[in-house]
Amino acid sequence: MFNVVPIRAEHAAGFREAVDVIARERIHLGQTEARSLLWFNEFVANNIKNNYAEFVALDGDRLIGWCDVLPHPLPGFGHGGTLGMGVLEPWRGRGVGDALLAATIERATTSGITRVELEVYARNAAAIALYRKHGFVEEGVKRKARFLDGRYDDVVMMALLIGMQ
Repeated sequence: MFNVVPIRAEHAAGFREAVDVIARERIHLGQTEARSLLWFNEFVANNIKNNYAEFVALDGDRLIGWCDVLPHPLPGFGHGGTLGMGVLEPWRGRGVGDALLAATIERATTSGITRVELEVYARNAAAIALYRKHGFVEEGVKRKARFLDGRYDDVVMMALLIGMQ
């Protein structure tokens, strides 16, 4: 069983660890290892201070996934935010991503976000299916956008429009 809760400062180390594990898989995230714990402490503190939509999934005290929507800082783009998320491999396909995504979208909506966008590797069919389930649509593809470990990956750009036609 797991719980989805808003991120707190004490989650920063577990958040960093989860990002590092998933990044080292080299297939889901753009980075191949996590940044420093100092960076994560500052990132989490800033998100809490600004009341950004960021949730974590916990198995007891262990962080097993995260999801956030960070608003765009540029004038004219503040109604939109970028989604980031990850779930540790043993927990994939067990409803963690679904619960995280639902909580994060709901929170982003209450803070005025009306457009949530993301980029996902085309070969990540499970993630694409999850995003579609929550109303995201494909807006385009960056062909051969990444070249890592001797392989090209296309990047699918998706977005969810909230309360708009």
